[in-house]
Amino acid sequence: MAMSVAEIELLIKSALPDAQITVEDLAGDGDHYAATVTSEQFRGISRVRQHQMVYAALQGRMGGALHALALQTSAPD
Repeated sequence: MAMSVAEIELLIKSALPDAQITVEDLAGDGDHYAATVTSEQFRGISRVRQHQMVYAALQGRMGGALHALALQTSAPD
């Protein structure tokens, strides 16, 4: 079952309340998304750890309800 943009945003926002999130459905199929997530919680940690935090926020849906997610993360400027 596919996920909506709103569902993805809600899950990420629940784990990273200060995050600015942009999600785009790349193929129009509800399975392939690109997301940009900016959060102060990312400051000083590696890009790999930032991505792990976002994947954890998705609560195991990667590879199931959410097939693909191109992810860009950063701390605010």
